[in-house]
Amino acid sequence: MSSPNSEQPNNPLHGVKLLDILEYLTQKYSWEELALSININCFKNNPNLKSSLNFLRKTPWARKKVEQLYLNTIKKYKDVL
Repeated sequence: MSSPNSEQPNNPLHGVKLLDILEYLTQKYSWEELALSININCFKNNPNLKSSLNFLRKTPWARKKVEQLYLNTIKKYKDVL
């Protein structure tokens, strides 16, 4: 049996939950900043984790943008260290 990381060694999002991504981004940025970065209503109108998770799970193009912002953010953080 292979380990989980060996199944998708080139996928930086493997094993990262959408909830973890949103929690990380909302700690780094405000909801307003997220709405400016990614133009989706769940970040603009009464934003919260639950509604954002529901929307992003049903909307692949928006989830892809959020995941890309997450990857760019953690890359910037790693570059600073």
